[in-house]
Amino acid sequence: MNMWISRHLVVIWLHLLYLTEASPRYANGFYYQGAMNGDGNGEIFFSGVRLHVESPRLTVAAVQGSNATLPCHYRYVPEVHTPRRARVKWFRLPLTDGSPEEDVLVAIGTRHRSYGGFRGRVRLRRDAPGDASLVINSLNVDDIGLYRCEVIDGLEDESVTVGLEFRGVVFPFYSSRGRYQLNFHKAKQVCEEQGATLATFDQLFAAWEEGLDWCNAGWLADGTAQYPVSTPREACGGSDLAPGVRSYGPRHQHLERFDAFCFTASLRGTVYFLDPVPKVNFTEAVQACLDADSEIAKVGQLYAAWRFLGLDICDAGWLADGSVRYPITRPRPNCGPEKPGVRTFGYPPHHQKHGVYCYAPRW
Repeated sequence: MNMWISRHLVVIWLHLLYLTEASPRYANGFYYQGAMNGDGNGEIFFSGVRLHVESPRLTVAAVQGSNATLPCHYRYVPEVHTPRRARVKWFRLPLTDGSPEEDVLVAIGTRHRSYGGFRGRVRLRRDAPGDASLVINSLNVDDIGLYRCEVIDGLEDESVTVGLEFRGVVFPFYSSRGRYQLNFHKAKQVCEEQGATLATFDQLFAAWEEGLDWCNAGWLADGTAQYPVSTPREACGGSDLAPGVRSYGPRHQHLERFDAFCFTASLRGTVYFLDPVPKVNFTEAVQACLDADSEIAKVGQLYAAWRFLGLDICDAGWLADGSVRYPITRPRPNCGPEKPGVRTFGYPPHHQKHGVYCYAPRW
């Protein structure tokens, strides 16, 4: 009796094995035709074909308001000649610890769906088989960051990360009430008020490589406080330390206060010194720009005009934040230090008389 049962169980097991091998296989919603082979170490191959996802560029630089293409390509080894319905997903990695990933686009075949602030602004390029490059239109300051291109084909899942950054200029910003008055959230707000955004570490590092030297710590987009030193000195961490970007690390975003490092990457208009006009106080400066069918320029707009358009004027003028500054690209006597830059007189009393920089938007 026991032998009969054993033989019967063997027959059932062989039948189930046959059905398993002969039936279609499904995993993650994808249909498998044929056998899946393992290498004995838990790695599964689909019919001996491996999926590869790659990008020829790990960083893409663009200008705010323009379009950008983040390259991503996938291929199979050995090459396959039958079209496959791979799933492509793009998402943006968290900018700070604890924040979630942000879905950008998901595509299967010719169908795709975009999400959140990317809805209607993104698509896959699809210039050739395996091209999963992401095209982003009308770039804005919130688009910078690291993006991951993930391709899924059945059990195969490979990805590559591409960074999007803006070509632009980093500038230090502090409150009219003095140094170290801004918590993280206020720092983010004041940068946005000046037509900019909080700089990333990579942007600050690039600015340091170009010569930015600033001895006051400022917030960055990742919640750290750092400052760039090109010429070591006692007041900036010590003269015995090498040049570099000094860091205080992550700080309490509500309680601790520093200055801010802002980043601006576009100029959709014209910045100009209102001339000839008599010197004016701050209130008169605002009205003078309005009378000229313009508006008083923001700090970020002046920096962008200096950096992108070579604005060079040796006359100090009011800006929208109540500061007085002027841009120099060709250093010369009586125009400040021997290096190019935007000079500042800080925040003088509003009754003082100065020139004014206006901004005329380009629609």
